[in-house]
Amino acid sequence: MNRLFGRGKPKEPPPNINDCIVGVDSRAESVGKKIARLDAELKKYGDQMKKMRQGPARNAVRQKAFRILKQKKMYEQQMENLQQQSFNMEQANYACQTLKDTHATVAAMKTGVKQMQKEFKKINIDEIEDMQDEMADMLEQADEVQEALGRSYGTPEIDEDELEAELDALGDEIALDDDSSYLDDAVKAPSAPDKEPGADSIRNKDGVLVDEFGLPQIPAS
Repeated sequence: MNRLFGRGKPKEPPPNINDCIVGVDSRAESVGKKIARLDAELKKYGDQMKKMRQGPARNAVRQKAFRILKQKKMYEQQMENLQQQSFNMEQANYACQTLKDTHATVAAMKTGVKQMQKEFKKINIDEIEDMQDEMADMLEQADEVQEALGRSYGTPEIDEDELEAELDALGDEIALDDDSSYLDDAVKAPSAPDKEPGADSIRNKDGVLVDEFGLPQIPAS
């Protein structure tokens, strides 16, 4: 059959947008080089016209410059179109890639949800609650064991009233130890005499008459 009707032409693969972008950018770059070359020629003709006087020769150079400028404007229009095409394709490619990424994200999330549901089926909430109750019971028993291990043995029975009385007495002893009233007598004692022993009218610093030993004199009756 293939010999009679021939084989159909193989289907060409659809154009790849990335390849198209690369091709258009390459063409735009080539056109940019042409524009740069025309700019150099325009500058050269411009410099020549500045040095030439009005006349046929200057007009001929001006005509060449005009033709070069016209070509430059055409190339600039082509490059602008190519750049716009490349930009449009890049935007389309970006939108397409975003949709692909979104599709992959959604698919990954669906897979994750299915996996979570599968793992959740392996978990029994009742078993977890029972385990928590058993753990609480074990901890309570452990506290009881510690309390039993810390129990005291052979401790004599002590009357609590006697302990209270002894505590009160201990407080009284502490209060007596803190009492410094006995120092008041020392503070109030007469000061040393100002004159030598045996001198007349001896007075201490407080103005009190004292004897030769520094003791207050007893007034004569």
